Amino acid sequence: MPSTPTTSAAPAATRTKTAEHIELVDRHSARNYAPLPVVIARGEGSWVHDVDGARYLDMLSAYSALNFGHRHPRITEVFVRQAQTLTLTSRAFHNDRFGPFCRLITETFGQDLVLPMNTGAEAVETALKTARKWGYHVKGVARDTAEIIVCGDNFHGRTISIVSFSPDSFNQEDFGPVTPGFRSVPYGDAAALAAAITDRTVAFLVEPIQGEGGINVPPPGYLARCRDICRERNVLFMADEIQTGLGRTGRRLCCDHENVIPDVLILGKALGGGMMPVSAVLARREVLGVFQPGDHGSTFGGNPLACAVATAALETLRDERLAERADRLGTAFMAQLRQIRSPHIREVRGRGLLIGVELHPEAGGGKPWCKALMKEGILCKETSEHVIRIAPPLTIEESDLDWAAERFERVLARATPTG
Repeated sequence: MPSTPTTSAAPAATRTKTAEHIELVDRHSARNYAPLPVVIARGEGSWVHDVDGARYLDMLSAYSALNFGHRHPRITEVFVRQAQTLTLTSRAFHNDRFGPFCRLITETFGQDLVLPMNTGAEAVETALKTARKWGYHVKGVARDTAEIIVCGDNFHGRTISIVSFSPDSFNQEDFGPVTPGFRSVPYGDAAALAAAITDRTVAFLVEPIQGEGGINVPPPGYLARCRDICRERNVLFMADEIQTGLGRTGRRLCCDHENVIPDVLILGKALGGGMMPVSAVLARREVLGVFQPGDHGSTFGGNPLACAVATAALETLRDERLAERADRLGTAFMAQLRQIRSPHIREVRGRGLLIGVELHPEAGGGKPWCKALMKEGILCKETSEHVIRIAPPLTIEESDLDWAAERFERVLARATPTG
């Protein structure tokens, strides 16, 4: 596939299919998203085509679910072959893909047990239930009093329990009453964590880098210090690596930057290889072993198709050394972004290929700039209002990143997003 697009947008006169599709969505879909006005119809590698034939470089990767790019040949082959053999049994029966997957993922991340689910939010909910039952049965916390400490500016999903500890009141508005049992401390402040722990504390839930919060990178040593505090106080250190894991930040896990092995590891997004929702919670036997039959489950969790795809994803991550690739390419790309002379850029930060370009408030927010980038053939999305999130597939070509850097410079050098 050529490394640069033949065109960044189809002629206006032919852009009728996009309008038709968007009109259908507006008429028949609940409006829980505000997507950019592009209708993607085909993807391969780091590139996608819309319904009108325009071609774009995908710099979002479905919020890191597409670490392996669109339709990675190895993962696609496994997906098709397994789909033609066996797709679903439910956990009422064993299937021949489940055991090998469990062995590979636990050995890969140095844990004893895994509990597979589907979505990231399901995995976080699973971790919350794990921590509470562990607190009652292992730590000895009085029943129905367990507390879990979370961080300000967190994002772990949108279920009722998760939005109950969201820092954004908009996520809680109209969805109360909120679920009790959570305390919040400032992100990046290990001393605040230590001060917040009580006899009722069972776990500390943290993103190694906050994605939705604005690609917030904590101070060096923060994760290791928090892990040590949790160990000293008999509290579970739970790392939400749904967005940061599987090579995204230049390591197999973002926690690997500080040689931290979480007590509870939460994975999702890229674990499905860009093919389907797959998530997992991993922990040592003392922790996940608290579950008994009937305590928790999912009809689709651990299905043979998911297990086959997740196995292929883990093997591809290892065999293609994608974490190392993300480290090398991300370092070079961030250096290019930091060289852009623009009055709008406040900071460029990140690790590996998880990068945030924070704009000054006077720039008018990230959304209009993402729309301007879309017109140049680049798809990305704002987060935390003023931050442009950049997270391309880990398989992206270096020449494509060079091409993207030129477009970022061209757009961000403007006085306004429109010119």
